[in-house]
Amino acid sequence: MAKLRHVSYEFSEAEDKSIRLGLFLIISGILSLFILGFCWLSPALHSLRSTPINCTVVSVLRPEEMFECVFTCGSDCKGTSLYPCLQIFVNNSQSNTVALLHFDEQQLLLNPKCSYVPPCERDNQKNRASVLWWEDYFRKELSGQSFTCFFNQQRRPDDVLWRRAHDVSVLLHCFLWPTVSLLLGTLIVLLTVCARSLAARAEALQKRRSSYEACPDLSASSPTDYKPDHEPTTPSRALPLFAVPVRRRDREHQERPEEGL
Repeated sequence: MAKLRHVSYEFSEAEDKSIRLGLFLIISGILSLFILGFCWLSPALHSLRSTPINCTVVSVLRPEEMFECVFTCGSDCKGTSLYPCLQIFVNNSQSNTVALLHFDEQQLLLNPKCSYVPPCERDNQKNRASVLWWEDYFRKELSGQSFTCFFNQQRRPDDVLWRRAHDVSVLLHCFLWPTVSLLLGTLIVLLTVCARSLAARAEALQKRRSSYEACPDLSASSPTDYKPDHEPTTPSRALPLFAVPVRRRDREHQERPEEGL
């Protein structure tokens, strides 16, 4: 089979757009993988390192100290308000010590001294009411009962978490969507390039086949095979069917006596 050379790979406008879309998805997948890895993956890994343990409420305190929080009331509207501090001490079953309970890791970083940080409202009474509701809940509903909490011996030996801020689903989303974007973009680029390559090769084969079909027509009309309709006739003497060849000298000898007569 003859090799196809000088095959054109010029892309159409639609194919060019599809390739650009594929490259955009590839770049977006790589960038999102790095961004989500640094923003969500590292905190999620730290949160998942905490081990579940059994906790029991020991005491619920509400000191007189007030803390400030920042609220927003619009794009250019910000202010500060106050909320009371709620401290819930629990018994850590793993280390058999008393630890301060926090709702999650974000609130632990926001205020390490308090167990609960309410959503900041402009009205201080609303912040106080939110804190008092959780104080009653832990005093009445969970008093003396064992519940699951999370403990990290290396990072916070004196604190425990009631909930994890991140779970396994965060890891799934951090890897799933960038990988899907990367694979989809690669698939689009590969399919577009393969389709263009196959189309170009099919076009080259069609041109080669048409050139082969034109060659017999040219050879059939070549001058060597041309035969005229009427062949030129040359004058010739008709010879008897059983004519005997006579030599030239005998012919002259026969013609001389006739001339003498």
